[in-house]
Amino acid sequence: QVQLVESGGGLVQAGGSLRLSCVHSSRTFTVSAMGWFRQAPGKEREFVAAISASGDRTTYADPVKGRITISRDYAKNTVYLQMNDLKPEDTAVYYCAAALSSYPSATVRMYNSWGQGTQVTVSS
Repeated sequence: QVQLVESGGGLVQAGGSLRLSCVHSSRTFTVSAMGWFRQAPGKEREFVAAISASGDRTTYADPVKGRITISRDYAKNTVYLQMNDLKPEDTAVYYCAAALSSYPSATVRMYNSWGQGTQVTVSS
């Protein structure tokens, strides 16, 4: 059973930056695409970013393009989400997920392992 542990959330002012981290517990990290999703109160969980198993392909949701970067470190079994120029509408619980395949997907059902989430709050 894969375990994912997120960290790095917090309270930041609009325009600020945060870097989220997600540690993957298994050697299957090297063959799994990884994704970040977020869920604001009263809203559905939505896709933020994903990266292929090999790290050579990334995909981003339109609202975060140009402000957010996903990356992965194989030595640390960790995937990162660097978030810059944060906006109040970025406020949500952010979840890390490991995919069933090596291809980066924006679809929730393509991910079979999820972290517990980390809260990001952006004040105006």
